[in-house]
Amino acid sequence: MNIRERDILKDKKRIVIKIGSSSLTHACTGDINLTKIEKLVRVISDLKGEGKEVVLVSSGAIAAGRQALGHHSRPDTIAEKQAFAAVGQARLMMVYQKLFAEYNQIAAQVLLTKNTMTHDTNRYNAQNTFDELLKLGTIPIVNENDTVSTSEIPLVDNFGDNDRLSAIVAALIGADLLILLSDIDGLYSDDPRRNPDAKFIGLVKEITPELLLMGKATSGSDVGTGGMAAKLAAARIATDGGSDMVIANGDHVEVIQQIMAGEEKGTLFIAHPNHDFDLMNYINYEY
Repeated sequence: MNIRERDILKDKKRIVIKIGSSSLTHACTGDINLTKIEKLVRVISDLKGEGKEVVLVSSGAIAAGRQALGHHSRPDTIAEKQAFAAVGQARLMMVYQKLFAEYNQIAAQVLLTKNTMTHDTNRYNAQNTFDELLKLGTIPIVNENDTVSTSEIPLVDNFGDNDRLSAIVAALIGADLLILLSDIDGLYSDDPRRNPDAKFIGLVKEITPELLLMGKATSGSDVGTGGMAAKLAAARIATDGGSDMVIANGDHVEVIQQIMAGEEKGTLFIAHPNHDFDLMNYINYEY
C-alpha cells in the first residue's frame, strides 16, 4: 500500500524520538520501567552506530520523582508536580547517563520552556546548542523544564505536552523524521479502546480538517498528558516543518528499528514542507 513511502524512512539521518510517560512506566504502579529504558537506550545506540543523529524527547520526570519520594498516585497540585519533576528529572537523567555510557554513548540534557521558543535570541541559541551537540556525537535528551514552567500541566497551556514539544524540536533542528511512541498503535477513525469498530489509518498524506476532528484530547493513562489531539497537532507542526512523522506503540521499543527498516508499523504522516513555515506561528497552534 505505502511501501515506497515506508522505504524512504530507511535513509532518514536526523531523527527525533519521543517517548511518553505511559511507555516508560509500569502500568500497575506508575514506577519507572528500567528494563524498557535499557532497551530504548540500546536501540538508540544502534541507530547511532548506523550513522544516524538522534534526539530523544523523554517524559517521565514527574513519574520518576513520585517513585523516588514514595508517592504512588499522581500529584494534585502544580507545586507538587514541579517538586516531583525537580527530583525526577535528575533521577531520570542519571539513569540515561549510566545506561548510554554502557554503550559508549554520551547523553546531554536539554530542558526547554515556552519562552525558549518564543524569544528569538533564546530560540537561536537553542538551535545552535542542538547543532553543536549533534556535531559532537552526543544524544540530546529533551524535556520541558517543569520546575519553572507549568506548560506541560494539563489545562494550563497547550505548549508543553511532549508530543507538541518533540514536533517543535524536530522543526527547530531540521529533523528528517519524528517518531512518537505512545500507548496506541497509531491513528484510528475513533478511539479503539471505546469503539471496537474504529478503523486503523496507516498512511496520512494530508492533514485535513476532517482528520483533525478525529483527535480525542484524552489519554488512557494516568501518567501521560498527550492524547490523540496532541499528536495530530504535532503532526501538523512536524510535516509543515519538513519532517515525516510516525505514531507507533511504545510497548516494545524495538518498533523503532522496524520503522527505520521500512516495515508497516504505526501511522505514517508524509511531510509536505511549507515554504512559508514560521515556527513562531505554531507555538500556540490550535485547530
